[in-house]
Amino acid sequence: MEMILIVLIGALAAVLANRNIAVFNDGLRPIVGEHIEGRLSRRDLGLTAFAMSFGLVIGFGIPFTLTAAIILVHSILLGTDIIGLMTPKNKWGTPVAAAVGGLYGAGLLIGLEGFVNMFEYLPINFLEEMEMIGAPVIVTFMAFPALAIAFQFSVKKGVITFLIAALVRQIAVWFNETGLLTIGGTEVVLNQEGMALIVGMVFLLIFAMNEKRDEDSSGVDLASMFSEKVKNIRKNMFVLAALGALIAAGTNAFIMAGDPISLTLLSEGQINDAGFAAAARAIGFIPLVASTAIATGVYSPVGFTLVFVVGFFVPNVWLALGLGFVVIILEVLLLSSIARFLDRYPGIRNSGENIRSAMTRLLEVALLIGGANAANAIAPGLGFFIIAGFYLLNEAAGRPVVRVAVGPVGAIAVGIIANILALIGLM
Repeated sequence: MEMILIVLIGALAAVLANRNIAVFNDGLRPIVGEHIEGRLSRRDLGLTAFAMSFGLVIGFGIPFTLTAAIILVHSILLGTDIIGLMTPKNKWGTPVAAAVGGLYGAGLLIGLEGFVNMFEYLPINFLEEMEMIGAPVIVTFMAFPALAIAFQFSVKKGVITFLIAALVRQIAVWFNETGLLTIGGTEVVLNQEGMALIVGMVFLLIFAMNEKRDEDSSGVDLASMFSEKVKNIRKNMFVLAALGALIAAGTNAFIMAGDPISLTLLSEGQINDAGFAAAARAIGFIPLVASTAIATGVYSPVGFTLVFVVGFFVPNVWLALGLGFVVIILEVLLLSSIARFLDRYPGIRNSGENIRSAMTRLLEVALLIGGANAANAIAPGLGFFIIAGFYLLNEAAGRPVVRVAVGPVGAIAVGIIANILALIGLM
C-alpha cells in the first residue's frame, strides 16, 4: 500500500503541474499564471521551476526525509513541480509526466528504505544520533505564535504572549506531576507544549481580528476581481480532491508529513502533537494559498495543508482517503468566501506570512542546535567544529544552502566524515 500511495501521489501531482492546475512551490504559482496568460514560454517556465525548486529538494526536502526516515512532502512535490512543468503540455507530455512522477515517488521510497538499511553496515552507525536533530524543535515550537505577534504587532505584545505561554506550560507540568486532573478516576496527562501553543495561537487570532480594515479604504474584493480564475480551479476540484485524498492517506500511513515540525513529532511517535502542529501551520497557509490561488487560478496540490491534519487525526487509511477528498472539495468551494473574509480582516490575511516567517526563524535556530548536538554525539568536538564552520562559511558564501537545512545537512556530513576517518584508522 505504501508503494501504491507514493507512486499515485507522484504521478498525479506531476500531471496537475503539467496541466497548470496546481504547483506546490508557493513562489511558482504567480509564474505559472504568467505562462497561462501567454507572457512566459513553456521552456522558460520549466527552467524557472527547476531553478526555484531543485535546490530546495536537495538542500531541504531530502535531508529531513533522511534524518527522520519519513518522507517530507517537499521531497516529492517540489520534484513533481519540476517534472510536470519541464514536460510539454500535450497529448504525449502529460503521460510522460505521470510516468516520471510515479517513478520519482517510487525511487524516493525505495531509496529511503535502502538508506536506513545501509546504516547497519557502517563502521559508525549514526542513525540513533540523527534523531537528536529534531529534539529542540519539539520544545521550541510553542514559541512561534509569540514570534509572529512580535513581527506583526509589537515586540511588547510578543514578549507578553511568550511569558504567558511559558507560564501555562509550567502549570501544565505541575498538574501532570501532582496528578490533580482526573476523569472517572483516570489521571489526565496534559501536553505542556501543546497547551502553550494553544494559548499563543489564541492571542495571535485576537490581535489579528482586532486589526480591521480602515473604513475609509475601499479595499480589494479578490473574489470578484478574479472570479474567472476561481471558476477554473473549481472545474478541476475533483482531480485536486483525489490528490488531497491520497496525501491524507499517506500521512495516516505514516509515510509522509507536511512540514519538518510535524515530521519530527511523528518520528518521535507523538502523533496527536504532530496533528496539532500541522493544524497550526495550516492556519498560516490559508491566507497565502487562498490569495495566490484566487489571483493566479493555480491551486496547491495539498490545498491549505488541512489534509495533513486529517491524516494525523483519523483512525484509519480509508477514512483519511475519504475525508481528504471532502476537505479539498470544501476548500475550493469556499475560496470566494475565504477571500471576502480576509478582505474584512486584513490582520488575519497579513498574519499568514508572519506565521510562516516565525516558523522558518524558529526552525533555523532549533535545527542548527539539534544538528550541532547530533554532530557532536557522532564525533565529539569535531562535530561542533564542523557545524560551526559550515554555518559561517555558508553565510559568507551567500547561503547556497538554506539556513534551515544547515543543521541536518551538516550532521549527515559529519556522520559520513566520521565513517571515512574510522575506515582509515583516525577514529
